[in-house]
Amino acid sequence: MRYPKLFEPLELGFVTLPNRILMGSMHTQLESRAGGLERLAAFYAERARGGAALIVTGGFSPNDAGNLGPHRAQFSTREDCERHRVIPRAVHEAGGRIVLQLLHSGRYGFHERIVAPSALKSPINAHAPREMSAAEVEQTLEDFAQAARLAREAGYDGVEIMGSEGYLITQFLAARTNRRADAWGGPLENRLRFAAEIVRRSRAAAGRDFIIVFRMSVLDLVEGGLDAGETVILAKTLEAAGASILNSGIGWHEARIPTIAQAVPRGAFAWATRRVKQAVRIPVVASNRINSPESAEEIIARGDADMVSMARALLADPEFANKARAGDRAAINICIACNQACLDHYFTGEPVSCLVNPRAGMETQLNYGKTTRRKSVAVVGGGPAGLSCAAVAAERGHEVTLFEASGALGGQFNLARVVPGKQEFAESVAYYAERLCRLKVNVQLNRSPGYRDLQQFDEVVVATGVDPRRPDIPGIDHPKVASYVDILSGRRQAGHEVAIIGMGGIGFDVALYLLEGGSRAPLDAHAFAAHWGITQEGKIEETTSRPKLQVTMLKRSTGPFGHTLGRTTGWVHRAELARHRVRMMKGVEYRRIDDAGVHIVAEGKELCIPADTVIVCAGQEPMKWGQTPFQARNGVCPHFIGGAKEARELDAERAMREGAELAAAL
Repeated sequence: MRYPKLFEPLELGFVTLPNRILMGSMHTQLESRAGGLERLAAFYAERARGGAALIVTGGFSPNDAGNLGPHRAQFSTREDCERHRVIPRAVHEAGGRIVLQLLHSGRYGFHERIVAPSALKSPINAHAPREMSAAEVEQTLEDFAQAARLAREAGYDGVEIMGSEGYLITQFLAARTNRRADAWGGPLENRLRFAAEIVRRSRAAAGRDFIIVFRMSVLDLVEGGLDAGETVILAKTLEAAGASILNSGIGWHEARIPTIAQAVPRGAFAWATRRVKQAVRIPVVASNRINSPESAEEIIARGDADMVSMARALLADPEFANKARAGDRAAINICIACNQACLDHYFTGEPVSCLVNPRAGMETQLNYGKTTRRKSVAVVGGGPAGLSCAAVAAERGHEVTLFEASGALGGQFNLARVVPGKQEFAESVAYYAERLCRLKVNVQLNRSPGYRDLQQFDEVVVATGVDPRRPDIPGIDHPKVASYVDILSGRRQAGHEVAIIGMGGIGFDVALYLLEGGSRAPLDAHAFAAHWGITQEGKIEETTSRPKLQVTMLKRSTGPFGHTLGRTTGWVHRAELARHRVRMMKGVEYRRIDDAGVHIVAEGKELCIPADTVIVCAGQEPMKWGQTPFQARNGVCPHFIGGAKEARELDAERAMREGAELAAAL
């Protein structure tokens, strides 16, 4: 076995877990939707069949005030207990174990009924909380215990008590948010009482043979949070109160340090978990950006933790554990930490899915059943849309030929993979190439099919992708002008004064590539910590950067800078460019490009932006293959997906989803 530590059983005293993989909690937006629990049952059962030792659900509140949003995602009544039975039943039938996460949002709730230890507004919430009375504190403790009791009755194997990331329990723990003068505030001993009492009462309510996971912050990453020594005291207190497992959380949601974005290296915070593991006898779980079996194995072998938590990794590949156990690393669909279809969906009110696995969260709706009529299918284009379509079509039993005009599969992913923090995109290209090989897809590289080539096929799928758009600006053909493809592919090198035309995602990526291309921060945990000023004690120090280039970014629109970036990752890009003192200008009119630079009008004034390199990042348009090869044949029309269908605001999530959905329908 290639990962022996990862697949050692773990003894909890009253139950033995078959391996060290915990599927971490992830809110899916299904918790509060009609029919959502049935969809969650299928979602979790698929991960149980995939070999995860223990699964944690998304968060459910023990009472009304603790709901995360305006819609009820609560576990507090006998009716909730009955409705939930479908989830643990499905997981148990699939051979797995599952615990229910109990989460009280505190001041992080997005509704007007929120409460907190003290009436201190969160910087990431428009609503201010009301301070809890002593009676409300006592009632909330009972609500947690009651929820644990009901969870056992519903069939769950345990509960996870959410005590990290800045939610209610964390708010009691930290002096930052707890200004109380009663028995629940003041010195650390008092501030620990709320967390310890929840564990103690939940244990008494649910019994000794019931898993109680407590998710605690091993790094708060905010001023006024717990320091390293206090974190150890908390861990020992929770162990004494009756916790079975300590799961680690990293940072509060209001922290200005990335904790799960692409900028974070694999296993970047395991060193902080090790400190807790050395202080207690119960199992401790490492979390955040653990997405490969080799990094998980290393964390456990090094003694940083007893288990590893993977949430997005099992979103990307529900069979992760089974494949790792078999030593089949090449078959694992690795999470690329893009957050586009998971966290970004959640924060815009959409059900969670996965860019590299469009079926995630859609297990009852998007199925890849075997076809009853085998067809010959041509897929033209080997970018994200084409790869997704070809793989699913072949998996269903169709005879698939994939044509790719270049010498390599991957399309736009091959550009993304060179951007700092986006190296995981290479994993997706390798995974899909391996999957096509195993499915015996006929991959023809350096081949652009003509009309006659395509006549022999029953179905033709056009996934030819996009070309960079060239705006109509006088001087656009000047020798100093380059496209983003020129720069990211390495065909052109930028000078020391750079003007970037366009400030969408690609513009930010190009700027980051130019300024951070040599950084090891996204690759190495120590470099990352130094880059963001994280000390071993968990404190944050200011860091500075000396820009190696002078970069000016320009855009025609007057909207906020970076407003099209990902909801949960855009702030990281903006912070990085601010660190490098990138100049940003909006509402500009382009006059011309010449030897002096880019001439513009901004706020009624004519300006020249000096530049020895002008990089065009002004969007895309469908690739100009010509329409002749894709005309209807014998009344059968070709299918267009991804950038070939619509280049405006193209993203890989839509491209891969369209590819999978079309293939499922062929």
